[in-house]
Amino acid sequence: MFLLLGMGGAVGFLSGMFGVGGGFLMTPLLIFIGVPSTVAVATEANQIVASSVSGVIAHTRRKNVDFKMGSMLLIGGVIGAQFGARVGMKMQGEQLRILLALMVLAVCVKLGFDLMVTPDDLFSLGIGGGH
Repeated sequence: MFLLLGMGGAVGFLSGMFGVGGGFLMTPLLIFIGVPSTVAVATEANQIVASSVSGVIAHTRRKNVDFKMGSMLLIGGVIGAQFGARVGMKMQGEQLRILLALMVLAVCVKLGFDLMVTPDDLFSLGIGGGH
């Protein structure tokens, strides 16, 4: 019980600090401690909702939230999650772990690459017209 509380707290902290999805961090951790892949994916949805709401509240206070963009992401996320859950239920646990590992590896490679490349405009993310 204390292990899970600690993991939830640590992932919530990192999610709030870096803005990464809790599921991206927590699902591999749950699998690492022996939770079956399908159970880890489904159970992690609870933690995602809590940390997401908490993060939005904290960032809203700082006026960092673009609610129009967030609404579009929310709608797409709800639709995508329905399809993802259906596809995930048809996959074996090993297949889910491999897919998750490939996604984590791809993010690591991208982050590493971005550290070595200097952008043309240091104040632009390269999306949305450069603002």
